[in-house]
Amino acid sequence: MHSKREVCLLVHMRVTLAAMAVTLVTLGIATRTLAADRPNILWILTDDHRADSIAAYNRATAGRDDSELGYVSSPNADALARQGVLFTRAYCNSPGCAPSRTSMHFGMYPHHSGQYGFESGHQSTDFAKPFFPQMMVENGYRTAHFGKSGIASFKWDERKLQKTSIYEVSVDQKELYKNEHTDWFHQKTWGKGKSTGMEEFWLMPDGPMRILTPVEEPLSETAREQKARVRRELDLLFSFGDHNDLVIGGVSPQPTEKTQDGEILASFVDYIQHAGESYKTPWGRKLDGPPTDQPLFVNLGFHFPHTPVLPSGEFRDRFAGKTYKVPEFSKNELEKLPPQLVLWFEKTNFADLSAEDKQQAIRDYYAFCAMGDSLIGKAVEQFKEFSAKQKREYLILYVIGDHGWHLGEQGGESKFAPYDTSNHCAVIAVSSDGQQYPAGTVCNKPIEFVDFAPTFLQAAGADLSDDRYAHLDGHPIGNTLSGATDRDYVIGEMNHVIGPRAYLRSDDFAFSMRVREKNGKPGEKWGHPPGEDIKWALTAPREQVEMALFDLRVDPKERNNAANDDSYLALSDWFRSKLGRIILGDGRVESDWSKENEFAISNFAAGAHDGKLDIPKNIVPRVNELTSQPKQPQPKPSATDMEIKFGKVSRKSAFRSDTMSIWGGSLVKGEDELYHMLYSRWPRDLVWAWVTDSEIAHAVSASPSISRFHCR
Repeated sequence: MHSKREVCLLVHMRVTLAAMAVTLVTLGIATRTLAADRPNILWILTDDHRADSIAAYNRATAGRDDSELGYVSSPNADALARQGVLFTRAYCNSPGCAPSRTSMHFGMYPHHSGQYGFESGHQSTDFAKPFFPQMMVENGYRTAHFGKSGIASFKWDERKLQKTSIYEVSVDQKELYKNEHTDWFHQKTWGKGKSTGMEEFWLMPDGPMRILTPVEEPLSETAREQKARVRRELDLLFSFGDHNDLVIGGVSPQPTEKTQDGEILASFVDYIQHAGESYKTPWGRKLDGPPTDQPLFVNLGFHFPHTPVLPSGEFRDRFAGKTYKVPEFSKNELEKLPPQLVLWFEKTNFADLSAEDKQQAIRDYYAFCAMGDSLIGKAVEQFKEFSAKQKREYLILYVIGDHGWHLGEQGGESKFAPYDTSNHCAVIAVSSDGQQYPAGTVCNKPIEFVDFAPTFLQAAGADLSDDRYAHLDGHPIGNTLSGATDRDYVIGEMNHVIGPRAYLRSDDFAFSMRVREKNGKPGEKWGHPPGEDIKWALTAPREQVEMALFDLRVDPKERNNAANDDSYLALSDWFRSKLGRIILGDGRVESDWSKENEFAISNFAAGAHDGKLDIPKNIVPRVNELTSQPKQPQPKPSATDMEIKFGKVSRKSAFRSDTMSIWGGSLVKGEDELYHMLYSRWPRDLVWAWVTDSEIAHAVSASPSISRFHCR
């Protein structure tokens, strides 16, 4: 029995809930009505992808199909470029997979999102902003992701951060790994809260192979034999630098459609071919296909040409016998570089590979890109067919690389650097209406990766002047095409591999600097507490800031650091102030991501990022006063054919064997122009048995590089 007042309250609650339900239904109908005329959107994103692997890019920038290094093949990307706009100067805002992809998904520079490397970020802080795919949902889109995401998105939990997805539907790399729909993968194994080893998976032609490398136990005889077989049959080539477990060349054990990228494409096609219905993936997961009454936004994240570089045999054979020009580099260039950039070279060393290995690395890389291009063509064709069936317009944005990749430039093979090769990419934009992105157009004006989020949101019908989008750092790329957006420079930053470093690039100059004194990320025990001593890079002694300045007017390959040359001192200091004020004082966020809500925001130079470079003319050296080619430091005379410098040696740089303990190597150069090493060895299983069970062995190499020696 209810009192009269209780009855009135119950009636009021029911009426209110009914009104709310009607409102929600009305909002849902309104959102879908608004989205009815919006295009389907396909965002294709590749990994570690050089722009010069695309013939259309080479034609637009250099007037030839081949890259400066040699032969490339990209018929599908070329066809796509003919259908829309090719943006030849697209710059990432962080030259690493996770920070670049995080920046793209926020539509914010790293110094505004607080994610500078491979942090496990979460959205529980007071400054947190939504990822743009979440805002696409608000604008009536169904969102889906296939393949690599590379984004560290978590929900805060004091015990353990909980992994979340920022897409409504997601089939990522790890799901493919788990269900063995890939030609390879590797992952750590765990036990009692710590890593116990590394597991490799290879889908060999005769079946799957799993190889376990324990942390604290000797490698088993079976594992040794398996590793040897894989290396031999797949012709694996490993990097020379500190990360010499990276596979930079080889051949996939599977045909194109069964490679990891082939499986990524298959998962995407399977999804769009089941519009309006439920289906099961090949491994039994139940999914709902895209709705027929909603526009679709898809992030298709391919793995290629990221390491391991493993083109299928079909495409590797097409590149067999091709010879490539190796980028020019001299170790004398290191003498003028700051410690961070010298460290980058040491960690990514390409220069000390043998001539044969350099050719394989370059050839297999471009073959891998060509294989990926064939998959891009199929993805585009399927997406167009899907949109035609829905009678819906489409927008395709092909971002050629989350950043670039060095193949010997500056002596390295990697990314993670402030150089052009690490940061310079290309983008192809195609719209089915042919109006926003006119066919056959080339745009040579710079765009930044933070521009993609507003580009997609604008296509979704969002009013970018709304306060909800005020945090976005970029501009729709159509604005650059029309001239509405014009920037004098691009910027970026990351804190990984070599520590915190930011860069600024214009038509004439490329400048970078250390921005924090300690290498650790904010809150780490080897880093600063968030916001501590934030002006250090502007006030510290000049040499500690480790500046690099390349005058692109006379040094387009960035081989001569002029930051400390007398004629460039004032200009370097000007760039230090400009970039430092932008990165450190114009809304910089530093967060301790191990805490729920501990951060600092710095605004001592609000508005410093104005997009303009008003450099005083009197501090810019005149071109006619400079040599046409930068003068490289001359090598120091040496009485021998090798100059040996003693210093810290990486453990991975040692000559080693999976089966034998090695001791006492001596290196000589023979009359045959080869390098010979005599050393003592004995079976590892015997532990220390040099006196009782060792033998003298002989190894030889065409290079003095330790990791390139082969036993005879």
